Amino acid sequence: MTVLIIGGSGLLGTELVNQALRASCITAATFNSRPGSTSGASWHRLDLRDPRRLDEIIDTVHPSMVINTSSGEADWAVTADGPVRLAQTTARRGIRLVHVSSDAVFSGMRRTRYNETALPDPVTPYGAAKAAAETAVRLLHPAAAVARTSLIIGTDRRSAHERMVHELAAGTGAGALFTDDIRCPVHVTDLAAALWELAVSNAAGVFHLAGPDALSRYELGLLIARRDGIDPSLLPASRRADTRLLGALDVRLDSHKTQRRLNTRLRGAQEFLGKA
Repeated sequence: MTVLIIGGSGLLGTELVNQALRASCITAATFNSRPGSTSGASWHRLDLRDPRRLDEIIDTVHPSMVINTSSGEADWAVTADGPVRLAQTTARRGIRLVHVSSDAVFSGMRRTRYNETALPDPVTPYGAAKAAAETAVRLLHPAAAVARTSLIIGTDRRSAHERMVHELAAGTGAGALFTDDIRCPVHVTDLAAALWELAVSNAAGVFHLAGPDALSRYELGLLIARRDGIDPSLLPASRRADTRLLGALDVRLDSHKTQRRLNTRLRGAQEFLGKA
């Protein structure tokens, strides 16, 4: 089995590469600025805005499956148009595709959990790009799996939220952790394992891969601080609603339906941070 991981040098991509190698898969991965440090995988520079380069990599690797973890943030050409090209290419060649999306496709206005049938209603440019990518992937590659996830937490301070907690506590970062910004964090190891389960199956459609615990960014920061031996009192708190920052406030992904079909258990942040 040969797998190509798009965005393989990121937090999630790195974990997917490691799990693929442990499963004895022939593993290739792409990067934009610099290759990952994992040996055993072949690394290929890719700008998703370049369809010719994408075709070249597919021709070189000959993957049986592709997992797309890339994110160009609010850059529409990468985050929205890139997955269009990827879906077209993989569908045309009969390659299995798993596309990783985000809870940013939702506005947070429902005041309830969002299950897999909820329609996207983004309020940020990034969320709009992710929602557009989902639609394109499902239209162009009906056999693909679209997996929405939430805040991804690791074990080595590589995630954005973990870095922010350390920087705020050290006084080297600006800002604060919002007490009214709710998400369902997931551990990168669990997320990667669940994506692998979807990849090797024939499951198609939309799936939710998030933890069961709904926490504010401040509550999550407190858990990270306690895990890492940081004084929680060093973390500043504020409310997103009191700022002019654009973004959803309360987005709780309901992953129960997806979880029932997986062997991988998606742990809550209270568990995977509390036991560290």
